[in-house]
Amino acid sequence: MSPAERDGSSEGTGGLDRAAAILGAFDATHRELTLAALVARCGLPRSTTHRTADRMIRLGWLDKPKDRYRIGNRLFELSGLAPIRHELREAVLPFLQDLYNATRTTVQLGVLKEAQVLVVEKITGHQPMPMLSQVGGTIPAHCSGLGRAILAYSDPAVVSEVLAAGLVPRTPRTLTTEVAVLRELAAIPHRGWAVDREEGNIGVNCVAAPVFGPLGDVVAALSVTGPTALVRADRIGPAVRLAAAAASRAYATRR
Repeated sequence: MSPAERDGSSEGTGGLDRAAAILGAFDATHRELTLAALVARCGLPRSTTHRTADRMIRLGWLDKPKDRYRIGNRLFELSGLAPIRHELREAVLPFLQDLYNATRTTVQLGVLKEAQVLVVEKITGHQPMPMLSQVGGTIPAHCSGLGRAILAYSDPAVVSEVLAAGLVPRTPRTLTTEVAVLRELAAIPHRGWAVDREEGNIGVNCVAAPVFGPLGDVVAALSVTGPTALVRADRIGPAVRLAAAAASRAYATRR
């Protein structure tokens, strides 16, 4: 038996699994972790976590200023090569900027990831909204404008998977029945935009519209999110719909 086999294939699949577990311990609300917190969140033994994390630091996958671990710069560099960040972001970003200039409130770009929406770009200007997810963070698809804009044009099987994952309320205004969510999704194609009325955060509205790929399939959504008094669907909706349509054309020509 080779040393690698005796060690549980630490440099093969086993090692990758452990690295994946450690990377999975980080999220938008856990950006820096002590060793104790990393052990608790990744589920690996302390010695294994420490040894694997040290190796990941040497590879640039993790960084450790002082006594806390965080995602390393090498992963940030590699993330920019992913099609979702490079092709989609590059095509849509000019229209996000135009939308921000027109509304002067937070604009976001998101893609569906299982029952969540992954935020891949965001512009906040000088008035950030800390309650919103950061780039790389996720938000529930069922109660977000971004998620609904995508689901309204998705296959029924995709919608069913999201509904089956649970309709957990985030505020007293969150729609929590399948009938209510499906009724909301059915209304979106007619008006051209999706709405989240304080369902994710009290005092915050979101208006979103879908971005389509070259084959006509929905690939993402962009949104305007801000204080309820400022983000009104009847005023913001047409601008969001036009920006998403222009972004769809630009993305389609890049493919």
